[in-house]
Amino acid sequence: MERGVTFRGMNKRRATILLQGVVVLAGIGALVLLLWEPHLEGRNAHATLFEIYFKDPFLAYLYLASIAFFVALFRAFTLLGYIRQDKAFSLESIKALRTIKYCGMTLVAMIGAAVAYLFIAVRGSDDIAGGVAMGLLIIFVSIAIATAAAMFERRLQDAVDMKSDRVNAP
Repeated sequence: MERGVTFRGMNKRRATILLQGVVVLAGIGALVLLLWEPHLEGRNAHATLFEIYFKDPFLAYLYLASIAFFVALFRAFTLLGYIRQDKAFSLESIKALRTIKYCGMTLVAMIGAAVAYLFIAVRGSDDIAGGVAMGLLIIFVSIAIATAAAMFERRLQDAVDMKSDRVNAP
């Protein structure tokens, strides 16, 4: 088998570039959704741009929470770059995975707080089912990503430690 062959004959360079493209498209899609969705919301249907973006503290909070998502996407993009450069077993890769893990945990906490706010402050005065369902979906996805990043970080740290032990052995 040829060295560097992955994804059914696609070489590693092409595969990582493809995955980096997917990460960029996910980021663009999330950004478009964050900017476009508030215009579709029922109470914002006839609001001005100023009213939508500057008079809604809940929306500002969600934009603040989205920073962790975009940081995680950026670190995933850089991790794929390390893999393409054959630096997968490096401290930089471990740091990228650790950042992705922390971003996932931050998203769980922030979206969990937003869902709690919906239950405490908004319940009864508005229909919260859709917002709670989206929040729970984001929480479960963030938990899965943070767990996977933690597992990969631990395995990669073990591999780097073994590699350094071999290099330092007499």
